[in-house]
Amino acid sequence: MSDRRLQVFYTVAKLLSFTKAAETLHMTQPAVTFQVRQLEDHFNTRLFDRTHNKILLTDAGQKVFFYAEKIFELNTEMEHSLRALSEDTSGTLSIGGSTTIAQYTLPSLLKGFREKYPDLSIRICEANTEGIVAKVESSMIDLGIVEAPVSNQDLDVDIFRSDELVLITHPEHELAQEKSVDPTDILKLPFITREEGSGTKSVIFDYLSKHNIEKSNMNICMELGNSESVKGAVEIGIGVSILSKTTIEKELDLNRLSFVPLNPKLTRNFYFVKKRHKFRLKVTDELINYAKSYT
Repeated sequence: MSDRRLQVFYTVAKLLSFTKAAETLHMTQPAVTFQVRQLEDHFNTRLFDRTHNKILLTDAGQKVFFYAEKIFELNTEMEHSLRALSEDTSGTLSIGGSTTIAQYTLPSLLKGFREKYPDLSIRICEANTEGIVAKVESSMIDLGIVEAPVSNQDLDVDIFRSDELVLITHPEHELAQEKSVDPTDILKLPFITREEGSGTKSVIFDYLSKHNIEKSNMNICMELGNSESVKGAVEIGIGVSILSKTTIEKELDLNRLSFVPLNPKLTRNFYFVKKRHKFRLKVTDELINYAKSYT
């Protein structure tokens, strides 16, 4: 029910980037710019200061952002409280999954959940962790599942499950037959990484940093926007990478990739992320409880 211009403005303001907002909203950058300019025309004032590659909220923009947050919060409370009156488990549930989760975890998880609630329609959107958090914050989705810790006092964050990340190589790579590898073993190897904003990338470089390996000292040969592209680059021998073990099952069966556990082991948690508000959609809690028991 909220004004589309306000939703677009809010996303740009959260990310302080027209480009990232366009990716998150699945819009073109000119369309995002047009929506913001329409809102600026409506209020007859500038909402952003634009200098070179950086944007900042003006005083007016900060006020609009403050009230937009309240509008989205109240709108969500209204919809959820009305639906909660009947404890409805039909209708539509919108879920956002960061890339690894949306591609490799949600399909099998939601298949069983839909069998339990056949009248429920589920809408899934995919973005990296940063984009999913922005969608939850702006109430564009009911629930997010992400790959990296989220620190935000306006959100409820709950652990979903653990996940192991491993070194992936071409089957004929010199490390492919090792029982494990130390972080220092990959320091000078051509390394393929995910894009900025990826939860997987954040977890990997936090792990490497704890083992005294800084990004600036690595031989990063390529940065790609999703796990499928990373796997494809490793398959043809461009370099090695670190990915979730759950993402490479098909390639292992076809002998297109090999994996080697890291020593010490690299694990992370997947997290549920939802807005912290008084009224909650019953079916959201049902999904969270179902997912925690899902193996």
